[in-house]
Amino acid sequence: MITKEQVIARAKETGFADAGFTTAEPFDDHLTLLRSRIDDYGWAEKAGLDLINGTDPKKILPGAKSILVVLECYFSQSFPTSLESHFGRCYLDDDRVTGDGMALKIKALRAFLRDNGIDSKVPFNLPHRVAAARAGLGTLGKNCLFYAGRVARKSSWVLPVTIVIDREFEPDIPSLKVDCPEWCRNACISACPTRALKGNGAIDPHKCISYLTYYGEGITPAELREAMGMYVYGCDRCQNVCPRNAAWLSQDLPPNQRVVMKAGNFDLRKLLRMDRDYFVARIWPHMFYMPPDELWRWKMNVARAMGNSLDRSYVPDLIKAFRENDDERVQAMAAWALGRLGGTEAAEALKSFLNAANVPVKQEIEEALDRTAPLSYA
Repeated sequence: MITKEQVIARAKETGFADAGFTTAEPFDDHLTLLRSRIDDYGWAEKAGLDLINGTDPKKILPGAKSILVVLECYFSQSFPTSLESHFGRCYLDDDRVTGDGMALKIKALRAFLRDNGIDSKVPFNLPHRVAAARAGLGTLGKNCLFYAGRVARKSSWVLPVTIVIDREFEPDIPSLKVDCPEWCRNACISACPTRALKGNGAIDPHKCISYLTYYGEGITPAELREAMGMYVYGCDRCQNVCPRNAAWLSQDLPPNQRVVMKAGNFDLRKLLRMDRDYFVARIWPHMFYMPPDELWRWKMNVARAMGNSLDRSYVPDLIKAFRENDDERVQAMAAWALGRLGGTEAAEALKSFLNAANVPVKQEIEEALDRTAPLSYA
């Protein structure tokens, strides 16, 4: 019969950074947390994530006896700065749609388990980070992220993947705790621009930049737009400032050629003017939380980032986007961005948009015009 050590060895041979085991007992504490914060996490149920049922492994695999947790280091190679400025790193080489990266490792590991008489399921809704800590693979941070305990220089640039299996293996010693150094003085909490991080490992997902970029309802609230900065999809702010990540960030990593090859597709100007065919072929396979019917959200996010760039070379692009898009949310954000950039060209365009605009967009234009006094920056 296959041993625990053999499974872990195969996981590492397959390409995962680390592996460990925990029991298939329900995640009762996590269930209690979810139920106590239903207003914060109700959006997940609407998105089809079913987090409640994910807390019981036996609802995922009726014969569940153990959970194998593996760690994928998704930042083992560097990414173009132009992409890191606008997108969370964990999405830059995401293969959950293309199935040509980590998915192949999971498939190979499950085949190994199957060849040894072990059935398995890879759930999307099981609490992966909690499971990883319960399997002794690392600890949690005040930013709610998981930090490796033995690999990736103990950083948070790892993605825990859970595999529920019907064979019992001895569980590893849990390391389920927040392990941030006291001297840190809450760097992540202080650095969160939208004040989403509450401290003590709690977060208001509705204020998180990542959530806002792909799940936020309607146009982004005005009070959060500047704070969201240059991010279009996802956010790494709390990870970039974390002292627990400093050792990993200090490395000179080789470039990720897969990402380098597609970087041009994610140019802001191309994203702002992309059509459905461009999105489906070049963007959605890599960043799929927003479906083709929500193309407006991508363009709204890009317009906001352009405004926050303080780069007036984007003014013609935003003017064109306002004229060519009939979605109020895109128009309104383009108007906001023009007001943020300021200058004569932006002001004249905004004035020309006033008469034909409906009430919500007209209000954005009027507010933008109040901000378009000539500024000193280039």
